[in-house]
Amino acid sequence: MPRPELAEHDSSMTEAPTSQDLQVLVVDDSPVYRKLVEHAMEGGPYSLLFAKSGREALELFARYLPAIVITDWMMPDLSGLELCQRLRADVHRGYTYIILLTSIAEKDNVVKGLAAGADDYLTKPFDPAELLARIGVGRRIIDLHRQIDAKNRLLEEMAHSDPLTGLPNRRAIEDWAARQLRGAARHGFPYWVVLADLDSFKSINDTYGHVGGDTLLQKFAEILKTVIRASDICGRLGGDEFLLVITHVEAESIQRTVERFREKLAEQDFQIGDTKVTITASFGIAGFHGKEILDFNTLVRRADKALYAAKRAGRNLVRIEPEQSL
Repeated sequence: MPRPELAEHDSSMTEAPTSQDLQVLVVDDSPVYRKLVEHAMEGGPYSLLFAKSGREALELFARYLPAIVITDWMMPDLSGLELCQRLRADVHRGYTYIILLTSIAEKDNVVKGLAAGADDYLTKPFDPAELLARIGVGRRIIDLHRQIDAKNRLLEEMAHSDPLTGLPNRRAIEDWAARQLRGAARHGFPYWVVLADLDSFKSINDTYGHVGGDTLLQKFAEILKTVIRASDICGRLGGDEFLLVITHVEAESIQRTVERFREKLAEQDFQIGDTKVTITASFGIAGFHGKEILDFNTLVRRADKALYAAKRAGRNLVRIEPEQSL
């Protein structure tokens, strides 16, 4: 009795997954097995993609990054083993759970498949309930990887952020600033380090407590975020000291640029409890515009000297160290 013809799957017609769906790529040159997998997973929380060859699978994988791949062992171009190896070679993508479908049940071949990067295998012809159970294992593994990745991202963010203000901390600033400093030396654009220190901040803490002081620090951070360009960076070093790195501003304009920061802060009224408070800041600037790379910490020390000059001159001032010449 002739076998009924099964409709070919068109991966371009696959619906986009919902937030609850897990995307699964099914790779098999047999339309029968593609249909069997589809029937087994029908109604489940999955969005299916279908590929008829290893190369088509690689294209779909690069475009959609499915969480689970179910692949046949024997295919006309790339084998399932080669496909596993290709997918595992890209270590920069999130984890993909790979199930190998094979009619070759010998232990040696199973070991080869697992060694090539498969997480699990299933022998053809497969039981639909067993396939779903193994996919369920894969889903739990994928969820675990995603939780770990999210926690790692949070830890990385915490390692580079000041917890009080949300600004980058010194470590984050130094990482960013060192790259920009090399670019400034290579391309010859101006590069400025600006240190800012709130004036008489100790008296704020003494009068309003550390909660009041923290409120002012947070408000000052918000002001910096509004005045700094997206191409520059500002962060908190600790205490009441902040650091900015500004590029592509010429020497005749940098002091005027920082003066605007100073004036905007001095014009603000800050609410601490029932009291309105004003506060000022002093700024020290050190610049670089040359070809020989300076150490970033050297610029910070020069900016610190300029900052102390502003403090000694009466506070609420901007002072600049001579620009590093060519």
